[in-house]
Amino acid sequence: MRKISSSILSADFYKLGEEIEDALKAGVDWIHVDVMDGHFVPPITYGDKIVADIKKNNRKVFCDVHLMITDPGDHIMFFIDAGADLINFQSEACVHGDRFINLIKENNKMAGITINPTTPISFIRHYLPIVDLVLVMSVNPGYGGQDCIPYTFDKVKELKKIKEENNYNFMIEIDGGIFIDNVEKALEAGVDVVVTGSSFFLGNEKEKKELVDVIHNYK
Repeated sequence: MRKISSSILSADFYKLGEEIEDALKAGVDWIHVDVMDGHFVPPITYGDKIVADIKKNNRKVFCDVHLMITDPGDHIMFFIDAGADLINFQSEACVHGDRFINLIKENNKMAGITINPTTPISFIRHYLPIVDLVLVMSVNPGYGGQDCIPYTFDKVKELKKIKEENNYNFMIEIDGGIFIDNVEKALEAGVDVVVTGSSFFLGNEKEKKELVDVIHNYK
């Protein structure tokens, strides 16, 4: 079954715990935690404490952490200790990515690598045998509510082909501008995990249910 990972970047921080519980009740599988440092991307969001607080109140929440930061190696252990289940960092932000992946997996967490819209698949080719997930950004990272960049679906197709030809095991995740009107195109391209932000937390109950149903029931 395909998964839906909802980004708390679009949630109401004043009532974040309630928002997360409502998302889980609506059928969300993972909670997506967008960590931004104001350097790799313009905004500043939050750090490892938010993961620790989520886990303290509900150990069952799967925290899908996306590090959009310049020096991921300086922070990975903090997120591991906080209880993150999957730690995903930007390929463009690191020199020793394989070291970081090994560190994450040695601590019994899932490891992911991210590529921006203009970053070619070839840039991460050597990561593919060892990662648990590849996140394809379908917008330029930094802000919620952007429109999906259509050519990123071709990158998903390319990743899926490489995965099948080499019997790799990584999941493919997509993040940015995915709504009910284009989610099936993403799924058809080969996406396993769909990140939703404004399309979920800012949607009404009918829209949320429709989105969850389409993702979970896609064959």
